[in-house]
Amino acid sequence: MPAKLHWLKKWKPIKSVVYSLVGAATYSGINIVNKLKVNGMEVLKTLPQQNVLFVSNHQTYFKDVITLLHIFGAARMGRKNSLGFPLHLLRPFTNLYYVAAEETMNSGFISRVLKLAGAITVHRTWRSNGKDVQQKRNSNDTVKIDEALKNSWVLSFPQGTTKAFAEGRKGTAHIIKNNHPIVVPIVIDGFNEAFDKKGLRLKKRGTTLQVTIKPPLVINYADTVDNIVEQVMHAIEQSKTYLQLQQKKLSETMGK
Repeated sequence: MPAKLHWLKKWKPIKSVVYSLVGAATYSGINIVNKLKVNGMEVLKTLPQQNVLFVSNHQTYFKDVITLLHIFGAARMGRKNSLGFPLHLLRPFTNLYYVAAEETMNSGFISRVLKLAGAITVHRTWRSNGKDVQQKRNSNDTVKIDEALKNSWVLSFPQGTTKAFAEGRKGTAHIIKNNHPIVVPIVIDGFNEAFDKKGLRLKKRGTTLQVTIKPPLVINYADTVDNIVEQVMHAIEQSKTYLQLQQKKLSETMGK
């Protein structure tokens, strides 16, 4: 029997209340204590209301998602590459689900609240309880994401980890091949410097938090899974090419 999204995750009043409360609690840390720099918000205004898959690199468990919710809401209010005064919290953006590991979303009270407010929980096939494992892909997880894409936007982190330049997961490519969505790459930076791993505790003030929303990818949906994964990873600047560029910059810096 196909997996279904929990009804509370579909009920927009629940999502609105949670997003308003979480947004109010996090706004200052994102846009006052630290400096949020956004590029590409105009891309959001060109997208349909369904079958849009956002793919992003990942630096904290929760602050990445929360910041993007702020940005999506501000864009709907007409903001251009900034959050401005948080009027968007009076009418939160709820047309979004985000993919998260079941293990992470059951780790505490805040994560459980966010889980009910729009998380599509999936079972990691490569890691469990902090250890590397090898498991078969759970087809029910893909079905839940397919269902969400029919009427909404979905945010996914192809690496499934906050570790930079980790290998992209093939599940993202299967979702793309199954649904033919508009795929929008997002690149973030600075979050792991400003916040702890969960993204709930401030580590450093005055950090520039960068979010770049790129134009949709041109994808050959008939392409191989490996090629699609490679295309996605390059778009979110986590491919081997970008790793080599970073290593070169580091080497040049140390050589000075």
